[in-house]
Amino acid sequence: MRHIATASLLLGLSLLPRAHAADTVYIPDVVELSGPGAVSGTNWRDGILLAIDEINAHGGILGKQIVSEQMDTQSDAGISRAQMQKALDRSPYVVLGPIYSGSVKVNMALCKAAEIPQITGAEAADITQAGNPYIFRTSFGQQVSMPKIANYIHDGLKAKTIAVVWVNNDFGKGGRDSITKEMAKRDIKIVADLSTEQGQFDFTSDVIKLKAANADAVFVYTNEEESARFIKEARKQGLQAPMIGETTLLGQKVIDLAGDAANGVRGHVGLTVDAPVPAITEFRDKFNARFKYVPDHNGIKGYTAVYLIKYVTEKMGKFDSKLFAQTMHGLTLKPDTAPGMLMEASWDANGDIDRASFLAEVVGGKQKIVETLPKLGK
Repeated sequence: MRHIATASLLLGLSLLPRAHAADTVYIPDVVELSGPGAVSGTNWRDGILLAIDEINAHGGILGKQIVSEQMDTQSDAGISRAQMQKALDRSPYVVLGPIYSGSVKVNMALCKAAEIPQITGAEAADITQAGNPYIFRTSFGQQVSMPKIANYIHDGLKAKTIAVVWVNNDFGKGGRDSITKEMAKRDIKIVADLSTEQGQFDFTSDVIKLKAANADAVFVYTNEEESARFIKEARKQGLQAPMIGETTLLGQKVIDLAGDAANGVRGHVGLTVDAPVPAITEFRDKFNARFKYVPDHNGIKGYTAVYLIKYVTEKMGKFDSKLFAQTMHGLTLKPDTAPGMLMEASWDANGDIDRASFLAEVVGGKQKIVETLPKLGK
């Protein structure tokens, strides 16, 4: 895995001086490759590398080969801003990343000022509510995903009370605020509201508090490694309430780290390689064959981000960053004409994506899709 990814990275770096050459287009990736966000960031990066190599092997975009480089934010917002500025100084066509919402919030203003489109995997609701016409997601924002999981908690679990466990960063705060609003709309009482820390190792006291709260369900909204640690501690202490989450909690890395403790975890997944979609299965197998691990939703998000750039540019018939942003708003891409997108997807005036998604449960160490949910716009 490492030697292939490194080879692609070195190729991109070697071509950077030619970024303005007639036969290349520069699309950098500013993402979390170290620190707490490394699990998400490496999946995202490898999805991007796979897509770039496929597209370049088939002639590139409008005859231009994609040149890229991975710029590590170290999961730090300040470093993310500095890396984004470096990328913009090299006059990119479009910028990819980051994943962490806090990093996007501090660097998206730079892309807006430069009038360069930014495609991110971040999920905080307010990212696309700030009036920035250059920001676009390949993942659901919390304002899209939370109503879906809230419906399941209300209609599927018939829960009257819930405990909320969230990580104290922009991602976690946004998720906590969104799920709280959705619970209030459905008259579900929050009996415990627990803030945890990014990178936290010990969840003993948190689980003790949850057991005392005796909620009908526990909603967990933390990053991948913390999610796995929380699940293991909850099982160790015999927490009986079902654990419910949104995409991250059911991610492949969480399942791998938590082992058998992950069995029974349920929730909404916006993207998953276990989806009953042939194109996604094909993607999973290609990714696994190349990088020697099963990708999570971030791998899909990175892969489709690059294909999104390809299809939008081909639709325009030229490379024009401003026109790219204008074309994105109100756009719908379907797999019959845009197979690299894997599923039909649409983008609204704010840059938010809409597509089908899934309810899932972890069974035998794997995601089992329980139900496919339609696009909200249908």
